[in-house]
Amino acid sequence: MDRPALRPLAAAVLAAGLAGCVLAPPPEQPDLQKQALPQLQVPAQWAAGTPAPGPVAAGWIRQFDDRQLDQLVAEAMAFNPDLQVAAARVEAAEASARAAGATLYPQLNLAGHGGGKMGGDASGVEAFGLFASWELDLWGRVRAQHAAASAQYESVVLDTQYARQSIAALVAKSWFLAREAAVQRAIAGEMLQAARELADLSRERARVGKGDELAVSQAEASALGYRDLQLQADIARKNALRAIEVLAGRYPSSTIDPGLTLPPLPGPIPTGLPSELLERRPDVRAAERRVAAAFYRTEQAKAARLPTISLTASLSSISSDLFVMKERDNPVWSAGATLFAPLFNAGALQAQVEARSADQKAALADYGRIGARAFDEVEGALSQSFNLDDRADVLSRSVRANEASVGYARARYEIGSGDLGGVQQQLLALQAARASLARVQGERLIQRVNLHLALGGDFGS
Repeated sequence: MDRPALRPLAAAVLAAGLAGCVLAPPPEQPDLQKQALPQLQVPAQWAAGTPAPGPVAAGWIRQFDDRQLDQLVAEAMAFNPDLQVAAARVEAAEASARAAGATLYPQLNLAGHGGGKMGGDASGVEAFGLFASWELDLWGRVRAQHAAASAQYESVVLDTQYARQSIAALVAKSWFLAREAAVQRAIAGEMLQAARELADLSRERARVGKGDELAVSQAEASALGYRDLQLQADIARKNALRAIEVLAGRYPSSTIDPGLTLPPLPGPIPTGLPSELLERRPDVRAAERRVAAAFYRTEQAKAARLPTISLTASLSSISSDLFVMKERDNPVWSAGATLFAPLFNAGALQAQVEARSADQKAALADYGRIGARAFDEVEGALSQSFNLDDRADVLSRSVRANEASVGYARARYEIGSGDLGGVQQQLLALQAARASLARVQGERLIQRVNLHLALGGDFGS
């Protein structure tokens, strides 16, 4: 066929290729939500309540105004082994996306062969060739492969972003647990000192005949109980500090000093609107990208059932020192096209389509699972936060009332109008109220961190 006759065919092939390369887009986020969460009706406002109006702000770590916490989070971001693994996965996914995209372009390869008298295979033939090929992506198979790899890369990036936020939240929560345990240890130490003073007073009363050995034994047993609480708080503090050190890539020696107080709870935070949550949370967005990747893999499998056409070109040269090549133009070039059409494969290609379609259904269901969990985490954190605020107010008043009761009971015991049991009972009530208040104060800080994480707010600037 002469060249003028080839031109209409080439033009038709190119036009078909350009038309076939337009890929169908994957489902958008509103459609995904309808498909994955058909029974979930997103309310206009959070059911548990809204602490403050306005959009979710970034940089929540700074709200706690704790330089030591800032430093520990920064260390974790730089040295946490899990984040280093995640970063390597991002690099691998990015390279895979580039490799998938490379097949969109023409491929050029060089081949050579040496066979002189004293080297190579002693055939006497020397040859080289340049070979070019380009698959015309008529049905979008190659572009779907590239789009799937790109969507997968984006999902890995978002998963890594969420992992960073989760690690920052773990550091903050462990830090507040350590500080709460330090407060609990200090409370137990104060109660231990009070119990020891009562034991000394009981011995003195027994010596002068105003008490007996039973009261002395009860006072000593009470002191030992507070010492046990002190030891429990000490191991809880060390466990929390070791967790922080592991997250920050340090040796778990529990040598960090958390101080003896809990930081104040920052003011109310804006929580945004429920309708914005799925578009903001990195883990939900990562799941949406996995749905897109599964969608494109399904399109790739469908296109693999159709014929493929590739344009080819080559330039080659063959020479020999041992014999003369007969009637051989040298070098030689050629151009053409190849057609590959699957005719019979026992249903293997259709099975691939069905498998990829099932993967897409699984990715869609996983998106629904993660989305439903996101709403639950926000509502749960908000509900617990409001409940803890009320409990903190009640327990603060309980502590003040019990402190007054301990003073009255001890004064009565010292003047002989009350017994030791009454004093110990009031001490136990005071210790329980103070410990509960410290626990609630620590839990409020932890729930604040949980709320920030659930809302998808970034811990950094």
